[in-house]
Order: sequence, then C-alpha cells, then structure tokens
Amino acid sequence: MFTGLSAFPLTPLGDDVVDEAAYAGLITRLREAGVDSITALGSTGSYAYLSRQERRLVARTAVENAGSVPVFAGIGAMRTSQVQALADDAQDAGVAGVLLAPLGYQALTEDDVFGLYEDVTSGLSVPLIVYDNPGTTHFTFTTELYGRIAALPNVASIKIPGVPVDPAAARDRVAEIREVLPPHVTIGVSGDPSAASGLIAGCDAWYSVIAGTLPPPALALVRAAQAGRQDEARRASERLAPLWDLFAQFGGSLRVVSAIAEHLGLVRPRSLPLPIRGLDQAERACVIAVVEELGLA
Repeated sequence: MFTGLSAFPLTPLGDDVVDEAAYAGLITRLREAGVDSITALGSTGSYAYLSRQERRLVARTAVENAGSVPVFAGIGAMRTSQVQALADDAQDAGVAGVLLAPLGYQALTEDDVFGLYEDVTSGLSVPLIVYDNPGTTHFTFTTELYGRIAALPNVASIKIPGVPVDPAAARDRVAEIREVLPPHVTIGVSGDPSAASGLIAGCDAWYSVIAGTLPPPALALVRAAQAGRQDEARRASERLAPLWDLFAQFGGSLRVVSAIAEHLGLVRPRSLPLPIRGLDQAERACVIAVVEELGLA
C-alpha cells in the first residue's frame, strides 16, 4: 500500500471556504487515473491552514470519492493532543493511513520529535507515514532518528526529502536509510525533481505533488521505474524539467500547481488559503506557457 505513486492533491478554497465539490472532482480524477494512493491534507493540501472541522470534511470527502484507492490523511499540528484528535478524526473518516510531520513554532529537539511519534503511534489503528519536510517544518531528521521512529508500532513508511543528484550518491543514501529500517517500512521520495533518481536508487514510492493535478505524466514515470526501464523514467522526469524549474523560480510547488489547476478549470480562481495569494498575472502566463508547450493542458 505504501509503494508506487501517491498523489497529493490541492485542497481548493472558494471565498475562504473549502470547495467540497471541486475537491471531490480532484479525488475522482485521481481515482480514474489509476494512482496507487491519494494523500489528502499534505503540504500541497494546505493542511496547516485548515481548521479541525475543515480537515475532517476533507478527509471524509477524499475517502468517499476515492473508491478502492487507499487514502492517507495528514494529521500534523502544533500540539500532540491536537495531532491525536486529528488522527481520531481521520480514522473515523475511514482513511487507510495517516501522514505526520513534526510542526513547531519553537525549535524541536530529536527527543521532542521522537516523543511526538511515540505518543501518536501508540493510539493508532492505521499505519503512519513519517513526513520529513525540513523546508516547511525547519526540522531535519537524522538517519538514526528514522531508525528509532521506524521501530515504533504502526510506522509503515518514511517520506524522505529529495536524494542526491549523483546516481551513486543517491543509491548510497537510500541504502543508508534502508539499513536502519525494519523490513516492512518503505521509503518514499518527495521533492518531485528527485522522483526518478529516488525510485531508480531504490525508493519504494513517490509521494508526489504534481500527480495531484497532473497524474498521467507522473504515472508514466513511476511505471517505467517500477518496470526497470531506468532511461525511460529519467526521460519522463527530464520532460517535466520545465515544471521543476518553475517550482524553483516561484518559491516551491504550491503556487505553480494551483495555477495549473485553475488554468485547467479543476478549481476556481484564487483557490489558495490567504494570506497565500498565488502567482501574479505574468507569472501565471509563464506557467500556462509551459503547460501548453508540454501538451499537459
């Protein structure tokens, strides 16, 4: 279940309210595309900006529209008690797993983070994905901490940041992580530009931003890597390089992906939670030009 392509859709808003109909449409689209799993309320899903009630709605809507595709839901919050409440809500909604990043206004220590996962996993009835996203959490996991947390009950996967560009260094990094994990815990690469490198280096899954809006090209990359067609997987990633360049140019993937979804009519304009205002007109024109040039519109 924690292998292959996991698609991370937007949580679209309209007038500062979750657009339930548009979100159901995104989930249906992913189900019909054939993704291996759907992760609701990831960073692309703006989980940190949503209330508990909104997150409960999003989790339920995802499960109701995903059919047989497993749904994972993000449960990250500032306090352990809040995380536990969100985990209860997600489990009540019928998710197949939960995703947890360590959030903190104050800098967190390794003991803080281990304690968070220890407390949360002890009360779970579904598997958990450890979410290592230093760009947003400002916490960096050590390999040793991966191992400590992976030994806890219900931990099923580690979502790691992008791997090194050099293929040998990428293989070494994945092997280093694999060495400290129990056999049942999978490794999933994030950072879309690193997807092909990570899968070729031995990662089991791609936790993908772009797949949440454009699943076909992401699926092509994953299926090639799974079949051992490494050159094809690399070419699939290289084809999407203009998108990866936009991610870097515009400060990350969220604004770019929302602009694509809005251009394709999948969500309404101004779909992001304020104060995030998205791209300006000139920046959107750059994104639309790339999408049309790649034949993704």
